[in-house]
Amino acid sequence: MANSVKFGVIVFPGSNCDRDVAYVTQTLLHQPTRMVWHEDSDLSDLDVVIVPGGFSYGDYLRCGAIARFSPAMRATIAHANQGKLVLGICNGFQVLTEAGLLPGALVRNRDLHFICDRVPLKVERNDLVWTQQYQAGAVITLPIAHGEGSYYADAETLAELEANRQILFRYCAPDGTTEAQSNPNGSLNQIAGICNRQGNVLGMMPHPERAADPQLGNTDGMKLFQGLLSAIAIAV
Repeated sequence: MANSVKFGVIVFPGSNCDRDVAYVTQTLLHQPTRMVWHEDSDLSDLDVVIVPGGFSYGDYLRCGAIARFSPAMRATIAHANQGKLVLGICNGFQVLTEAGLLPGALVRNRDLHFICDRVPLKVERNDLVWTQQYQAGAVITLPIAHGEGSYYADAETLAELEANRQILFRYCAPDGTTEAQSNPNGSLNQIAGICNRQGNVLGMMPHPERAADPQLGNTDGMKLFQGLLSAIAIAV
């Protein structure tokens, strides 16, 4: 397959969104996709590693706290350090913070309830591979489903995230404004998704893979995956 993008989706005991992601990359986008068992340590054939949502290792201790020590995650850290692309969704975002690939932490939702809903998000910038198919400032709608999705970091880290423009997605009102009532889980600075300083690692609590199939009535998440294809095709 010319200029194809090889995706790898990590599968932990307790993952439950891995097949959803693979459906998007393999069935909808027709890209080679490998399911990576958590004990696998060779990711050298992959362009993009995706850490999916779910309850890795049952979310014992803390969400993502055990998954960070898996062979697959050690290989994912090496993959990221080589400048390659890593995407963590929901529990995957939690794993990336536990592994030190992203700053901050995801803690219990403000009202201490599990939230399953569709929420509007503001796309803060579109000059990175993850968001290049969106318009900067656009408001999109993606599903969320989490009990510990409130983003927390100390004041210094938050200031660095803002200064370095590492916040890619914020919870917002349908008109794009960011009042407190439009923040479903109490995340500081309305943060729904951040990247690392280099821009090759993205973690986000909302689920773009659940808003990719036209049969579900919402394809706002598909542009994230399509952006990866076009960027890597140009690089090749």
